[in-house]
Amino acid sequence: MVPMPHILITNDDGVHSEGIRILMETLGSLGECTIVAPIQEASAIGHALTLRRPLRVDSIAPQIFAVDGTPTDCINIAITQILKAKPDLIVSGINKGWNLGDDVTYSGTVSGALEGALLGIPSIAVSTQRVRDECEFGPSASAAALAAAAVLERGLPKFTLLNINVPMGRNKGFRVTVQARRNHVTVVSERMDPRHRPYYWIEEGENDWQPHDRSDYQAVRDGFISLTPLQPDMTAHDALGYLEALPLVGVAEVR
Repeated sequence: MVPMPHILITNDDGVHSEGIRILMETLGSLGECTIVAPIQEASAIGHALTLRRPLRVDSIAPQIFAVDGTPTDCINIAITQILKAKPDLIVSGINKGWNLGDDVTYSGTVSGALEGALLGIPSIAVSTQRVRDECEFGPSASAAALAAAAVLERGLPKFTLLNINVPMGRNKGFRVTVQARRNHVTVVSERMDPRHRPYYWIEEGENDWQPHDRSDYQAVRDGFISLTPLQPDMTAHDALGYLEALPLVGVAEVR
């Protein structure tokens, strides 16, 4: 008898998020699922790894564990201490809000899948549109299950992860996409505390998305589920020739 595949689930919205529970219920038809997720929200934490304090794990329910750390911490704790083996698939989400374009560099949800890809494990990140604090998790869970079934059957290229973004309302199915590009302006608000000392909030950025027919942003705007392959290799290959032409190359020694 062929054993059921093991699916590791994490997120950055926290172990008690509605999205992660719905994801576990939906993926349960594909294999044995284990949740290992942050004990509290860890949004926009990126690919951070906790190195300067110990980490603790709490058992919340059968096959559900909370870690007082980041999504990247959760993946490593899960593999080495809870599962004691690599899972067949990692699914990170469902994030409350899209992770489009260069938002993936901030996203803890995408970073959970990124850590899996770095470890050679097929990995998927899934995010849903958020409108005035409202989210629809059902279609996103279904999209994740369809993608997970395909990946379990056919695998992924090594060191590749899938980033899925799902629009609210009826969708038109999947569209294979690239990361959108934008002109981003970070908004920082200055305020005063009761003792008249300034403090600051980093708020949602102002975005001017560049038109691109195949971008993830355009896909969700058109009502499609965006399916973007990502990789950890951040080398700007197109810039290698530029660097090789600089007078730096060929210098015998730098003191």
